[in-house]
Amino acid sequence: MRRESDSRCPHQVSDTIFTKNKEDFLCEHCDAAVVGNGYTNHCPQCLWSKHVDVHPGDRAAGCGGLMEPAIVEIEAGESVLTHRCATCGHEKRNKVVPEDDYEKVLDVARYHV
Repeated sequence: MRRESDSRCPHQVSDTIFTKNKEDFLCEHCDAAVVGNGYTNHCPQCLWSKHVDVHPGDRAAGCGGLMEPAIVEIEAGESVLTHRCATCGHEKRNKVVPEDDYEKVLDVARYHV
């Protein structure tokens, strides 16, 4: 594990233990084939995620539940998506990235106003 500290990185996780895992996966919510880039933690088509990490990238969470895109907030001019685990209720915040379907992001924002 390492600490992500490169301020040029758009996916920086400040002061958090971070393990980069470049993994492709099949979305368990919408069946989309997702090509991971080492920072990918949710499906860019439906925005759902999976509860697999305790710290980003460590794959140490035993839950394995699907995580619903629950809340969208604007923070320092960036959209931040909060996922909520449908199994245990754990919440995790993640930046919205250019690869994400922005119409889906807007749908989450509208639904949870």
